[in-house]
Amino acid sequence: MNLLALNIFGFLNFSFTDIIDILMVTVSIYLIFKWIKGSAAMNIFIAILMLFVLRVVVTAFNMKLMSALLGTFLDVGMLALIIIFQPEIRHFLNRFGSRYGVSGKRGTFLSRILGIKETQLGNETVNELTEACRAMSENKTGALIVLQGKESLDFIVETGDKVDAVVRRRLIMNIFFKNSPLHDGAMIIRGDRIVAARCTLPITERKNIPARYGMRHKAAIGISEETDAQVIVVSEQTGNISFVKNGVLTRIGNINELKILLGAAVDKPKAHVEEAKPKNPKKTNAAK
Repeated sequence: MNLLALNIFGFLNFSFTDIIDILMVTVSIYLIFKWIKGSAAMNIFIAILMLFVLRVVVTAFNMKLMSALLGTFLDVGMLALIIIFQPEIRHFLNRFGSRYGVSGKRGTFLSRILGIKETQLGNETVNELTEACRAMSENKTGALIVLQGKESLDFIVETGDKVDAVVRRRLIMNIFFKNSPLHDGAMIIRGDRIVAARCTLPITERKNIPARYGMRHKAAIGISEETDAQVIVVSEQTGNISFVKNGVLTRIGNINELKILLGAAVDKPKAHVEEAKPKNPKKTNAAK
């Protein structure tokens, strides 16, 4: 016996299970729509969705020939989509695994069981990094530095050149020197080591980013929206330093503010540092 059974038009029978099923499909379609919104796959997704709805309609009216044709087309079309959008699907699965797997925020318990720890910056690493940013700011040398958190950035590392070196200010400055072959793109830091340079980051798709921010800032916001990474940007035009986390961009007034944001002690006991806040930071809220 079906609970909450409904009969519509005399031939459409709905049960409580059917309602749950429809809600789950609706949520799935919404999440896919949210993921591909603004991308090249958007129009294709809408076309496939329309064909799927048409197949449901012709099946409900027992139109066997049309239903078979649409079914065959959709089966072949899905295989073609997997081949065409292989990079996008791989990127989506990586994001899903990073967020809900052992490296994600919701995988803390599993991470402990497997012995996976979050990469953290030591005080020496923070000092080397911030002093390099100070020098590049004074010289107006553009820089884009990504600090890995819990979520893996291997899919970003693969887009650049592997380095595997200890974080040192001179090395950072040499990499971002404008005549260096590695100066374009982002540097990836994992713990106290530089793991890659000249990496390509995803660009944020939001349209409310102020025009004064260039591609470095948009890339920094993009990667911080997709992962738990923290990003430091040095503007080539103005020399201004920005800190980006969770899609929020903060203008840095001095190096001590940057050190506080990175969690390092700045000539104060640790208890005081935890309560310290940047002075009047200017923020661009990427969530709005």
